[in-house]
Order: sequence, then C-alpha cells, then structure tokens
Amino acid sequence: MDIPYTVEPRKDTGLYNAKLGIWLFLASEVMLFGALFSAYILLRVGAAEGFWPHGWLNVPLGTVNTLVLITSSITTVLAWAALKEKNFGKFKMFHAITLLCALGFVGIKSVEYHDKFMHYEIVQKDGKFADGHFRSAAYVAAGSTEQVVMHSFKGMTFERAEGANKVAYTLASVTLNGHIVDDERLLYDLHAAKKAAPPEAAHGEDAHAEPAGHAGHATHADITIEAANIQKIGNYGPSHSTYNAIYFTLTGLHALHVIGGAAVIGYLWLLGGKMWKTDPERFTNRIEVSGLFWHFVDLVWIFLFPVLYLL
Repeated sequence: MDIPYTVEPRKDTGLYNAKLGIWLFLASEVMLFGALFSAYILLRVGAAEGFWPHGWLNVPLGTVNTLVLITSSITTVLAWAALKEKNFGKFKMFHAITLLCALGFVGIKSVEYHDKFMHYEIVQKDGKFADGHFRSAAYVAAGSTEQVVMHSFKGMTFERAEGANKVAYTLASVTLNGHIVDDERLLYDLHAAKKAAPPEAAHGEDAHAEPAGHAGHATHADITIEAANIQKIGNYGPSHSTYNAIYFTLTGLHALHVIGGAAVIGYLWLLGGKMWKTDPERFTNRIEVSGLFWHFVDLVWIFLFPVLYLL
C-alpha cells in the first residue's frame, strides 16, 4: 500500500506530509530555544552588578563558525537545486561541502570548549584570585615528600593503583599561566580590562611586572599557588558561573542539533543514490525537508553569536 502525500501536496494544507511534519517540529524547536533565550535574558538582567562576563569568548573563532554555517546553508540550497536540475553529481558535491562545514563547526566549537575546561580560577585564602590556563599540578604521595608533577588536575586528593596497592596523593601546588587580582570583578569585564591596559602591556613588554589587582595587564606569566593557600579551585566549565551554565546549555544543545542534522545529511548523501534512481521526486523532497531543519540550526546560531559573543 502506498503512503499518500509523500510527493504530491495535501489539498487541505498545500504541503506534502514530510514538509508539514518538519514545520510542526520546527515550531516546537522555536519554543524550546525561545525558552532558553528568555532564561538567558532573565539571568543576565538579574545578575549582580559587575559579575556578568564580557569578553570571555573568542570572537574571531565565533565569526569563523558563523561564516561556516552560512556557507553550509548556501550549499544545502544548491544541493537541492541540483536535484531539481536532475544533476545528482552536483548534488553530491554540494552536500559533501555541507557535511565538511558541519564537521568544521563542531571542530571549532570543541576547541572553544577545551579552552574553557583548561582555564582555571583559584580563590585564595589570602583573598586574592588567580586566573589562567592550567599548566601542571604537583602531588605528594602518602608517606613521601617527593612531588609528582601531572599535567591534568585530579582534585585536591586522589588515589591510583600502584602494583597491588592503592596510593593516596595530596595536592601540593597548582601552576597556571595567568595573573592574580585582588577583586574578582576584574576577571569578568575583559573588554574594560583591555581598554585600561597600559601601552607597554599591549606591546607585550614587561611581561612579569603585572601588579596584583589590575586585570588590565593582559600579559600573563606562570604562577604557582600552594595548596595551603587554595580555598576553591575550578575550571570554566558549566559549574563555574551562571553565565557558563547558560552558555554551555545553549551552545551544547545547538551543537547536538548540528550533529543530528549532519547525521541525516550524511545518511542521505551516502545512501540516497538508490532512492534517487527509483523515486527521484520523493528523494528531492527529503533533501528539502532536511535542508529546512539545517536552515533552522543556522538561524539559531545567527542569534546565539551576537547574544553570547558580542553583547
């Protein structure tokens, strides 16, 4: 039995079934992201003065990702147009470019995420704040005074198996490439900090002469914080702050949509030849439907980029 309205439009809606279905699905997606954007606005408006980040994200990388997604939207349309022209080879080429753009976007996003998870803030017991990228952590084994340097942070204490025994290690110190400030608010508005930086800092001079409490000096140096002076330590992951929580929620959910859309596009690119030979019009409709989803994913990023990166 043939399923009706897979190619020809329904009389009541003027759309074939798949196109009607994707528009209903996209309506639910609009409500999902609309709720998250509303949450972002409320969290930002309700944040304590001086504690909403500015300049924490890499604008050049975000710009490149924006261009990558815009390019993928164009190639998706060109792939659909190629099928309308009965040119399957050109379709394969344009859809391959779309897939490469999707992989490029996810790759760039993973670089940004990695940077956040390697960026640490240490609240010191003396009231100061150390901030920078993780370099190493020194640990001391129970019953020993010799320090073991590791290039990943394993917490204040951890255990690992050594032979038949489990050996407990305690943190001795952490080394970051960064700086120390007296007021945590100096770590939040990096745009203002850069404007306040003196000319010699902008030109990379006197890299080790940064006075404590002035985040405007953008030059960083390796600093070692003893464990005895650490009150709290954590990276810039979702648990770091309200901003990071909503940033990872919005961009993470968007990245999942990119991966899901790329999976569908990849499936149609790899295995679509059979349907193209037997039912080309239905296959063309599938490409149109997947393209509508892809355009929605791109549109969400067009809103995410200025909201998160520029404002």
